[in-house]
Amino acid sequence: MNDGNASARVIQDLRARATGAEPGTRLPSVRELTARHQASPVTVAGAIRHLVAEGLVETRSGRGTFVADRPPARRTPDLSWQTVALGPRPAGETEMQALLALPPAGAIPLSGGYLDADLQPTAALGAALARAARQPASWQRGPVEGRADLRDWFARESGAGLRADDLVICPGGQAALASALRALGTPGDTLLVESPTYLGALAAARAAGLRVVPVPADTDGVRPDQLAAAFARTGARLFYCQPLFANPSGATLAAHRRAEVLSVVRAAGAFLIEDDYARDLVIDGEEPPPLAAADPDGHVVYLRSLTKSAAPGLRIAAIGARGPAGARLRSARLLDDFFVAGPLQQATLEFVTAPAWGRHRRTLRAALRSRREALLAALARHLPALVPPVIPRGGLHLWVRLPDGTDDVAVTAAAATAGVVVFPGRPWYAAEPPAPHLRLTYAAAPPDLMDEAVQRLSRAFG
Repeated sequence: MNDGNASARVIQDLRARATGAEPGTRLPSVRELTARHQASPVTVAGAIRHLVAEGLVETRSGRGTFVADRPPARRTPDLSWQTVALGPRPAGETEMQALLALPPAGAIPLSGGYLDADLQPTAALGAALARAARQPASWQRGPVEGRADLRDWFARESGAGLRADDLVICPGGQAALASALRALGTPGDTLLVESPTYLGALAAARAAGLRVVPVPADTDGVRPDQLAAAFARTGARLFYCQPLFANPSGATLAAHRRAEVLSVVRAAGAFLIEDDYARDLVIDGEEPPPLAAADPDGHVVYLRSLTKSAAPGLRIAAIGARGPAGARLRSARLLDDFFVAGPLQQATLEFVTAPAWGRHRRTLRAALRSRREALLAALARHLPALVPPVIPRGGLHLWVRLPDGTDDVAVTAAAATAGVVVFPGRPWYAAEPPAPHLRLTYAAAPPDLMDEAVQRLSRAFG
């Protein structure tokens, strides 16, 4: 007797009887199946166990084998109601997801807002965080506005424009910016921005219900005459600005425009949100002081983050302003998330007040210069028309003008197919872009890959 064939016959017989039968229907006994299929009782019992495991039959002690109760058919969830309940999708969400997406395997990244892993001071940060985590006091609840000594460090970095009591510690620059826009504006208010401007600012403003109005900028930063005209036309009371190595253009507000911009803001009775994200990303020369250092009357809301210049996981920033505006910011941050984790604050303070911070900044300056020069050299060899006429003295990006009529989004897609990740210029504009651009990041790939990256990019124009 072939037990394998006999077992298959028993299973086939029982499955045929059970399929379509009412639950609880009695099936042939072991004795009947043994005789019918000339199988041993052991073989029949094994076949029954197989169908029990499938949920098709069940055994009842002393009574025999029966068709099992069938679970009710699983209903496909109907989530369509959420479309009505949620309403329109927030503007800018898709672009932000694309900006933060990790590059696919094998692709060379010329896009991204953070340092390559090789440039991050992970050893020093890890050691500082390990020491902070071993101290029980760091796990306790601290001041909701953040550690006083860490706020004092940020205050000194603002160029004496602010005091520690004016500042609040935040979990990263994006969180600080989002809180500031909600605290200082109300839905329907107008926010003036440089054009082009940081994509995250556009997304945060739209999420806060603000109307975003662009102000023309050039290689010397925002144009004061156009800023004054925008204030006059819109009645805006908020202006978001990156005076140092603006993202994406790399422009720095020229010395001859700084006082005039502050004068325009004062005349409008407005706030200038100064996003000083690139303070530690200087490559050539020395950085000018923050605008906050020249603002005694509380028009400048100062934002400084360490994430871009250290590591994505160091979600530490500070934001502040003089007077009632500072109190509004502190209240907004309290409502958002109470306070920033104590061990992260303590580790940050230890890192930025230790010699490791100065060493990291010097090493980073040299490394960014090497990568920037490698990218420029590769562009000069393979795509000379894309070499920007003015080279930014710091930051992480090159803002390259494409030939008129070029579809920057299509070029970006073709570049991805060729194995290099770039970002189109269109999303960085609050209105119609005046010309097509690409943002090329030199901080995300090592110098020895820049030539290959640009060669791949050149195929996107073929």
